[in-house]
Amino acid sequence: MELTGAQWRKSTRSSGNGGDCVEVADNLPDVVGVRDSKDPLGPALVFRPAAWQAFVGMAKAHDAI
Repeated sequence: MELTGAQWRKSTRSSGNGGDCVEVADNLPDVVGVRDSKDPLGPALVFRPAAWQAFVGMAKAHDAI
C-alpha cells in the first residue's frame, strides 16, 4: 500500500531512549500507518481506522489496570 503523503508523528507513549519510537500516520483516508522510527524507509503496518481505534482503546484499558 502506498503511504505517500503520510504525516508521521511519534507516539505519545514513546520514551526518550535514543529514537526507539513508534510513529503513526493517521492523516490518510481509510488507513492508519504504523512504523518504526529507526527505519523510516522500512516496512509499515497498515490498519483500518476502526481496527486502529480498537487496538488503542484496548491498550489504554490494559494500561489502566
